[in-house]
Amino acid sequence: MSSSDPITDYGFTAVPSSSATLAADAPATPAPFLAVTELPIPTTPLARRINEYAKSCLPEPTYNHSLRVYHFGLAIKRYRFPEWTLTDETYFLACLLHDIGTTSEHLRATKLSFEFFGGLKTLEVLQHSSSAEGSDAVAPKDQAEGVAEAVIRHQDLCQKGKITALGQLLQLATIFDNTGAYANLVHPSTIEDVSKHFPRLQWSNCFVSTINEEIRLKPWAHSTTLGEKEFPERILGNTLMAPYE
Repeated sequence: MSSSDPITDYGFTAVPSSSATLAADAPATPAPFLAVTELPIPTTPLARRINEYAKSCLPEPTYNHSLRVYHFGLAIKRYRFPEWTLTDETYFLACLLHDIGTTSEHLRATKLSFEFFGGLKTLEVLQHSSSAEGSDAVAPKDQAEGVAEAVIRHQDLCQKGKITALGQLLQLATIFDNTGAYANLVHPSTIEDVSKHFPRLQWSNCFVSTINEEIRLKPWAHSTTLGEKEFPERILGNTLMAPYE
């Protein structure tokens, strides 16, 4: 797959790290309802391969979370950041792989924090496929690096500096699904439709258990920077998504 501009197509455009700054001054009109059918997943050979890979590796609640993040993120981008022209395929890859480091196998395979190991795994998976799958199922180097950068930084909730547009969109959508923050960016009917297609399956409890397990195994984990008690409390206190748990 060739790109006319890898900076914009693969989400490298630099934007503020502060999601609060970006989410401020929302348009006067409310977010429109966007059904899942209006936000289809990509069907390129690469997208199909990574979708199958993610589905085979991730527990169902995590896989469903990844797809909710995709649909919520596209809804946010269309409403609030239409100038971000990263491809849907690139964002889809980031969504599918952002929690690849949280599997039980991967948590125990490394002393790296799950996002960092996930970024390394992302580079590996995106740039290597079987000969039967063909070159169309391999990500270009720039695309693979853009996705890996976003995966590594998706819990890097800084208030200063810059992040890639891909990384920021992934952050906004994961924060939205995990804690219910920035509820005004997505129409309530969109939340209902996405949650119906990709059930939460007690996602809040599942994710908190994973975070607690990582911190038990790795007291130095990057997840601790979000607050060892505060972050799980925010997740479990997600009233926006509680009706769909």
